[in-house]
Amino acid sequence: MASLFASWQGFNASYAVLDSRTSDNGISSLHIDVPSKIISVTETEKTGSPALSPDIPFGLPNSGIQLNQYSQSISDLKAQWALDQIKALSFTRSVKNNPPILVAVLDTGIDKNHEDLCGKVVAEINLSKSATADDIYGHGTAIAGIIAADADNGSGITGVAPESRLVNVKVADDKGKCQISTLADGIIWAVDNGAKVINISIELKDSTSELKEAVDYAWNNGVIIIAAAGNDGDSLPVYPAYYENCLAVTAIQENGTLAPLANYGDWVDVAAPGFKIYSTLPNNSYGYKHGTSFATAYVSGLAAILYPIITDSNGDGRLNDEVRQAIETGYSRIDFSPENSIISK
Repeated sequence: MASLFASWQGFNASYAVLDSRTSDNGISSLHIDVPSKIISVTETEKTGSPALSPDIPFGLPNSGIQLNQYSQSISDLKAQWALDQIKALSFTRSVKNNPPILVAVLDTGIDKNHEDLCGKVVAEINLSKSATADDIYGHGTAIAGIIAADADNGSGITGVAPESRLVNVKVADDKGKCQISTLADGIIWAVDNGAKVINISIELKDSTSELKEAVDYAWNNGVIIIAAAGNDGDSLPVYPAYYENCLAVTAIQENGTLAPLANYGDWVDVAAPGFKIYSTLPNNSYGYKHGTSFATAYVSGLAAILYPIITDSNGDGRLNDEVRQAIETGYSRIDFSPENSIISK
């Protein structure tokens, strides 16, 4: 028996007041002024001191993990405040011997030769207009590191689900832009090539039938899509996160408040760390990222951990609905016996 995030849960952020967060706080969103038929990675860049938003109910407890139990450097682990916040270190160690889950990262590519990601990418396709599946822009590699960075190589960072494997689906070009049809194609390709979790840190202002059908195709085939809620600082829906068959993720800061420019609303399903997130960057480098993109990656990592240990409670032959329920409602105890079942809520 081991404890999962005792208070991991979704929240209704529709009431959040954002008076203190304006465009003057030094945060700029990369997707602003993008034409409606083009989507872009959802990331914010810190260029000043952000104002804090009011408190929102989230409450991830301090895990009390002793950092020197792990092979990564103590300084790098301390930089990964989110792992401590969500009790990821103790949980990932407990499920280390479970079968790896394929997590598809639909993004700007992945630097698969990064020291913390070597051997993690087991399949890839370049659907973008870029000449390479590698990450030139620097967004997808950060997502990949949060999910699956090597926990045992003695350097760098630790992923939430280091035993998982990655599918690199490059749908955004080297400037971070992505066509809607390309994103839809990427979802279908990921499903057809064995992914159980799909991370989409991309947002769109408008819905299209092609994209919705791709999301529904994934869900009906037992795949969970986890998507960024966006960095507009408002409650307006973005896609694909707004779709019923996606799990929409917003971002919080270390103090538990809504991160600067993170979207909110009753359509947002869950919050996760998404501010001052330390992760992998191309060319064996590391750095800090901010935005709902990176909060989304933490939830994708959690989903990858849950798949091997959760049971099909409703007998529909799929596990994505149980994984989603576990993430949204929270479970305090996990049974790590051979039956691999969640025993209490």
